[in-house]
Amino acid sequence: MRPDTPAENVDHTAEAARLERTAGLYPEDAEALLLRAAAHLELSGDRPTASTLYDRLLSSTADLDNPHLVRALKASNLWEYGHEAEARAIIEGVRSASPQDPAPWVIVAEALESHDELEAAHETFTEAVHRLLTDVAEPPYATHPLLFGRHRVRRMLGESHDEWDALADTVHSLPITLDELHDPKRVWSLGSENPAELEAEILRLRAELGAYREALSRPFPVAILHWPATELTELLEAYPSLSAEYPTHETHLATIESALRELASSGTPNLGIVTGTVPSYEAFAASELSTPADATLLPQYATTLAARGRAVAWPPQSQSACWCGSGRAYGECHGTTTA
Repeated sequence: MRPDTPAENVDHTAEAARLERTAGLYPEDAEALLLRAAAHLELSGDRPTASTLYDRLLSSTADLDNPHLVRALKASNLWEYGHEAEARAIIEGVRSASPQDPAPWVIVAEALESHDELEAAHETFTEAVHRLLTDVAEPPYATHPLLFGRHRVRRMLGESHDEWDALADTVHSLPITLDELHDPKRVWSLGSENPAELEAEILRLRAELGAYREALSRPFPVAILHWPATELTELLEAYPSLSAEYPTHETHLATIESALRELASSGTPNLGIVTGTVPSYEAFAASELSTPADATLLPQYATTLAARGRAVAWPPQSQSACWCGSGRAYGECHGTTTA
């Protein structure tokens, strides 16, 4: 399915089946592909089958990149078709694990919120922002839904603004304020006969839709291919002609950073980095009925990895680990102004 395919034109059952088949071909990407397949099954209404995919991932012998995310999605799905007790138990397990990734927190908190467990949702959002954002100068993009969700629930509970709500206001970029978007009285305006109230609500809904579209666009970044040192050595030993593309590993890393900075300065959004491996690249070349020595395959390989959910957003936060794998903070490595 193309990223720009209208949702109403998607055969979710067929798309889920396609993703399952693809996961069989690319076991290293099975987690991302099966999570997308489960999402399509949920959208099709086949929630029990979606649960089997979550169970398949959790029972796998392979290490998962984000087991807490899989559990959170399973809990949210279970609650939607009557398995409340099991869902609650999983949610408590996710909270106790205190994951560093904001996504599981958002999913379990929103599951509680959608079932009118507002106090529990508020506690979950609050615990997450304290754990992930205390002493963080600039909240990463991925944590924004935590701040927005907490703000929304607090408006529903009638709580007054606090410092985290103020932070949510600062990272909110839409023309309509969070207080307006999260106003509990908005639901009543939908039944109003006043044209001005209805027009105002339409503007708010358009703003929300714009935010959702922006969020949905992020998994499909413009991605640059990165080879770790050991992989690049193996690649060039097997295919020496590619040394014209990669004179040295240091040059390769510097080229990645400069290319991404140039794209960013030109206004290109959703930039990312994908990390290649020689076996994966060879399999991709075989699927294209070509030789890995063909340098024109490299950008196609990068795009394919990004479409399979392998891209990491660029740039990292200044204090986060650098994308190059050096173990140093990005701000002290490739994030310096002289990089």
